[in-house]
Amino acid sequence: MSNFSFAEWSNLLDQWGASSSSSSSNAAHKPEKTIPTTTSVEKLIKEIENPLTREHALFALSRNRGIRANLAPLLWNSTGTIYLLLQEITTAYRVMSSPDLLARATNNVCNALVLLQCVASHPDLKMNLIKANVPYYLYPFLEAKNKEKQYEYLRLTSLGIIGALVKVDNAEIVHFLLQYEIVPLCLRCMEVGNEISKTVATFIIQKILVQDEGLRYFYSFAERFLALTRVMGTMVDKLVEEPSSRLLKHIIRCFVRLSDCPRACDGFKISLPSKFRDATILNLIRDDPEALEWRRQLFVNIATGNRVSPSLIEETLSLLPS
Repeated sequence: MSNFSFAEWSNLLDQWGASSSSSSSNAAHKPEKTIPTTTSVEKLIKEIENPLTREHALFALSRNRGIRANLAPLLWNSTGTIYLLLQEITTAYRVMSSPDLLARATNNVCNALVLLQCVASHPDLKMNLIKANVPYYLYPFLEAKNKEKQYEYLRLTSLGIIGALVKVDNAEIVHFLLQYEIVPLCLRCMEVGNEISKTVATFIIQKILVQDEGLRYFYSFAERFLALTRVMGTMVDKLVEEPSSRLLKHIIRCFVRLSDCPRACDGFKISLPSKFRDATILNLIRDDPEALEWRRQLFVNIATGNRVSPSLIEETLSLLPS
């Protein structure tokens, strides 16, 4: 149901990577024009072990799309590589409170995060990352309230890993993430992140809601349900000034899933964001039949309390703006 892919997130990382890489070593490195052989990839992975060649190796491996199909198993199965990636990531913890110092560490940390995202995208390795508690290492970046660009880079790449894990519906992965309280961190990112971070965080919430355990999580305590709807309502209000059809589509899908519960439908009759009926918002998805259908379904669920009556459905649909 999502338009996001590993390649798209990597494209976004490339957009800021050139301007944010101010060190002389990164300035000297250019994305490789040819697809490396397995031997050269293994050589680059080996270079991660050496502190003197690590920066170049991380940059080269994270930026070359041609090698990613086979990169994940090589990273996971090479001795000590995941440990070294996590070690690189944890170096940023000590300087999280200092934007100037954090800026120096951001390039290497983000490149390490991109490589972990590659592993998280591999269908046979997702659970390996979960069992190793790797997502827990991302939480300091997701907790940050700062909006400076270096924090945003870390926020986005960290969200990319979680997004890659949940992209394919898997109840076990969602169970792990709920146990480790990923939801409050996603809500934080939806509040303070830029448009892309908000979109990825909302996508993660959407994939959590797909699972019955995820839906129960929000209905087991009123505070959780209200926190989610409040944050999404705020994002909808801001879409009038900062339009994003992609973000809106994920928000609508979350509301539709929440409306599967009759109690939520009763609440939405008075608390659904009023901007959902705004022509500006409707225009964002006018050319997206799937999003329009979700929006229609949301209003039907609310009108019927999710107790479907064919005549009432037709009456409700006739009142919706076209």
